Amino acid sequence: MLNEIKGSSTVVDRAISGQGVWQESPLVGADALMKAHQSGSPKAFRLTERPFLALVNVRGDTRDPAFVNAVQNVIGCTPPEKANTIARGNGYAMLWLGPDEWLVRSDTAHDASRAAPLEAKLREAFVGQFSAAVDIGSGYTVLEIDGPKTREVLSRGCPLDLHPKLFSEGQCAQSHYFKASLTLVPLGGDRFEMIVRRSFADYFVKMMLDAAAPLLS
Repeated sequence: MLNEIKGSSTVVDRAISGQGVWQESPLVGADALMKAHQSGSPKAFRLTERPFLALVNVRGDTRDPAFVNAVQNVIGCTPPEKANTIARGNGYAMLWLGPDEWLVRSDTAHDASRAAPLEAKLREAFVGQFSAAVDIGSGYTVLEIDGPKTREVLSRGCPLDLHPKLFSEGQCAQSHYFKASLTLVPLGGDRFEMIVRRSFADYFVKMMLDAAAPLLS
């Protein structure tokens, strides 16, 4: 069972009860900033973290039926072949990153008491194939933004055309926000998901909240 650590000064530290396993959000350094932002219950723009989701980079060839079947059996969907699109399966989303590369993200938090279970399942399914699955969850975090000012805040540091007629639910894109790389996923309406490298997490949050501040005053 996952429990927040009592007395923690961070937003999303947690431990696995009785197992000595510790997880710490990449946003630990931006804790005070996140708390100040969320305490105001902003309606025009709200930034939250979805910590500890499983993230696995998958490489393979969709021309190989064995690879496609293996992904279908584990993820519950076939790898999307159209550029910048998403397929969804048994509690997972599979994002197209390139002709032979995808990012699989879980819908719920990963259980840290088990070592990379999604990677293990995919590796087992890929035995004998020219395919690969690598757990990258410890190097990234997933953020979510919502509110009528979301596109305006994003456009201040992201060069993508964010008009809903061009970039909408079911799509994804790799880009950057100021100097931080990200994978951006529209979730419908004014909601977006952003997958950000751990090393840029503090910077990303500070830049995004700074860009949002004039719009929320």
